[in-house]
Amino acid sequence: MWGGLTFVFVILLALGGVAIVGAAVAPTIIRSQCDLSSLKAVKLGTNSFVAARDNSLLGTIPAKRNRQQLTLAQISPWLAKATVAIEDRRFWRHGALDYTGIARAALKDIESGRAEQGASTLTQQLARNLYIGKPSQTLGRKITEACLAMKLADKLSKRDILDRYLNVVYYGNQAYGVGAAAQTYFSKRASQLTVAEAAMIAGLPQAPTLYDPLRDADAALRRRNEVLDAMLATSTLKPAAWRYARTRPLGLKPGTLYKTIHEPYFFGYVDQALVQQYGQQLVESGGLRVRTTIDPKLQALAQRTIAQHLPGRQDPASALVAIDPRNGKLRAMAVWVPSRERLQFNLASQGHRQAGSAFKPFTLAAALEHGTSLYSYFSGPSELTIDDPACRGAYDAPWDVHNNADEAEGTMNLIDATANSVNTIFAQLVSQVGPPAVVRMAHRLGIQSDLKAYCSITLGTQAVSPLEMTSAYATLANHGVRHDPQPVESVRTASGETVPYPVSKPRVAVSRQIADEVTYALEAVTQKGTGTGAAIGRPIAGKTGTAEKYVDAWFCGYVPQLATCVWVGYPHREIPMNYVEGYAPVYGGTIPASIWHDFMEGALAHTPVQDFVTPEIAQPRTYSYTQPSYSYTEPTTTTATTTQESTTTTTSR
Repeated sequence: MWGGLTFVFVILLALGGVAIVGAAVAPTIIRSQCDLSSLKAVKLGTNSFVAARDNSLLGTIPAKRNRQQLTLAQISPWLAKATVAIEDRRFWRHGALDYTGIARAALKDIESGRAEQGASTLTQQLARNLYIGKPSQTLGRKITEACLAMKLADKLSKRDILDRYLNVVYYGNQAYGVGAAAQTYFSKRASQLTVAEAAMIAGLPQAPTLYDPLRDADAALRRRNEVLDAMLATSTLKPAAWRYARTRPLGLKPGTLYKTIHEPYFFGYVDQALVQQYGQQLVESGGLRVRTTIDPKLQALAQRTIAQHLPGRQDPASALVAIDPRNGKLRAMAVWVPSRERLQFNLASQGHRQAGSAFKPFTLAAALEHGTSLYSYFSGPSELTIDDPACRGAYDAPWDVHNNADEAEGTMNLIDATANSVNTIFAQLVSQVGPPAVVRMAHRLGIQSDLKAYCSITLGTQAVSPLEMTSAYATLANHGVRHDPQPVESVRTASGETVPYPVSKPRVAVSRQIADEVTYALEAVTQKGTGTGAAIGRPIAGKTGTAEKYVDAWFCGYVPQLATCVWVGYPHREIPMNYVEGYAPVYGGTIPASIWHDFMEGALAHTPVQDFVTPEIAQPRTYSYTQPSYSYTEPTTTTATTTQESTTTTTSR
């Protein structure tokens, strides 16, 4: 007798999808076939959503599966009803297994001689999705699936089972769970689905590829109507509602939530920052809710301002970075490429170009720290040859420096030398303090790129990014206290836990006195020097920068509440900007200063005017210069493209 029962039991298992003849005997047999506590659930990644400072969506960091966790309260009740009607209409009445349904399916299979009907309950399907990962194909897997379903039913209520099922089942087109499905097919929340839309989605799990509405709308329509018929048969729908729903078109509106990324360059920067701080595994596992420090109004203003100044498709590109110097929080990171080309790198954070004279404030800070006064006087001839061993460069020849257009600037103090961006005076400064001191000062203020201790560093001949230049200027704006750039405000994991985003402690990069003296000199740049085009009717400090042959142009400046750098140039090659939007040529005081002016004027429209601190500046003193030691250990920082010292350097303003 037992052998016959076992035989029937096995046959029904094989044909009916865990078909059990005796509801009293089967549970004991099946429960012994698995141990829920020893199994690890299949990893079900969810997408991570990245938002701006005001929680507006910037984009989605996709997990390997598009998925958005929801509760039943966040899902249209029609979707739950349609799912039960088509997948497991006795769901609310049976336990983990539907013995009646199994027997009926098994008999049908025996009559036809092949497996025609399945009898898996929603609980079994949930167990399969959570612990097995793919449909059962063997008798042993079917028994394990049934066992897991029973043990899940012991732990979870019916509502919990249905909730979990709707969040993990595959609906095609990389959409896992009804939240992703509603966005993928209808561009709406799962709570907003109509009866007809819910029926279409509910019909997909049985064969997502066969019924794919984006590929075969007719097949999807037929399947949707099958679901509506099942809802009528189970009295889920009244006849009038059923007739109306059946007449509705599919009404597809393919979503872009998982494809559209606003501000892609900043978004990519945040993605990299998350991986760096938390590791690839956590970011890939998904489910993160990331709130960034970006201000969407300032971001939009930056993009709009740059586009207005560089409208032509043949115009050079531009990058703008704005940082709150009081805390290091990034408020804008805009990249504009007039050709509409999507670059493979972020010009703002990864684009390394020559800073030109925008680098001179770092030399000035090093000189002031070494005891030179802003009121020290220097001669600024049109051309100067410096035969300092530290400045001889790769060709072992004296360093020949020219002013812009070779004009002689006369004798002046360092305030005027900074305002007029006199190359030959800054060449004397770097010779006095030594290139290593300038390198150290730049790194202390916020430059991360690898810098070589060449004398031409004072003229900005080495490559840096707009992000690190903004960070360094922000340090000056904050009286010498440095905050590293902070792109992320908060991160919440899939489990709801808020994890702290590591923020570096503020540190004194240079004394308040030195920083304020540099600021004082940079105010003169915008009042009477090369940067007057940036003036916005309030106290500002800034510096123009133009690389040799006009291949890069900068304006970096700040008020106490916001520091901003603007770079303009061609992204792929160092092409001279001789004729751009009426400027011949483009240097830091033209387009970059104009972009900075318009952006800052709008950004600060509702920000109180603050004056800079006027420092007590030491009067001129005799500078006792001793040739410094030039032993220097290169820091292990971000690599930047640098150029060997040339014997002749002409850097524009």
